[in-house]
Amino acid sequence: MPPKQPKPDEAALYFRLFNEIGIIAQLSASRFQRVLPHDLTVAQFSLLNHCVRLGDGWTPARLAAAFQVTRGTMTSTLGRLELKGFIRIDPDTEDARSKRVFLTRSGRAAREEALKALTPDLADLPAGFTPAETAAILPAL
Repeated sequence: MPPKQPKPDEAALYFRLFNEIGIIAQLSASRFQRVLPHDLTVAQFSLLNHCVRLGDGWTPARLAAAFQVTRGTMTSTLGRLELKGFIRIDPDTEDARSKRVFLTRSGRAAREEALKALTPDLADLPAGFTPAETAAILPAL
């Protein structure tokens, strides 16, 4: 059975939601890029942040899938972070054909520096969203 198609008015509503999310993503990434330390890109910071939030030891293939990028793109991002000393890539102890990605102390510190650099921009948000509104919308997102 084919998936249920939304009604035209529902589709328009969903489009508006994703359009607003897209605009927020573009504006926040642009703003964040301006304050990132160590010449980090948003993609590189996102990977460091991922390792802090969900733990490290992931394979490059699993990271590529999680970020919905090609393996080549992930390899490039990992290579740049490794050159900066923010991650290390070790052989997988269980599968010699694979590798595992680990965050270094420097990588964790770079992530923390990035968060501190963003703090002044985050201070502007309460004018648009109260903490209660922010907490209420998070589960739905």
